Amino acid sequence: QVQLMESGGGSVQAGGSLRLSCVVSEYDSRCLAWFRQAQAREREIVARIPSAGGPEYYANSVKGRFRISQDKAKNTLYLEMNNLKSEDTAMYYCAAVYSTIGRCYAKVVAVDFDSWGQGTQVTVTS
Repeated sequence: QVQLMESGGGSVQAGGSLRLSCVVSEYDSRCLAWFRQAQAREREIVARIPSAGGPEYYANSVKGRFRISQDKAKNTLYLEMNNLKSEDTAMYYCAAVYSTIGRCYAKVVAVDFDSWGQGTQVTVTS
């Protein structure tokens, strides 16, 4: 069972920045993603990247503000969030699933992933 552990959440004023980290116990051949879930809303994908590298995917709502990256030597996935807005307030989760690079590009919903971290809260105040 793949284990994921997020860190880096917190409270920040609108316009500020945060960087989330996620350590993944088994890193190779994974499709990796960040999701978020705001209160009373469904879990939605924020960004996605194959662990082997390749084009990144971003939700329209975060394009140009968020950046997903990874450090394979540390088995760590990152989400750099800039120009944060109040609507970015949510619990953020990292997720993983064993996948080829090609199949990773089709994974955009929560049910496509089978391993999850416990989540880290991001609160943006105005």
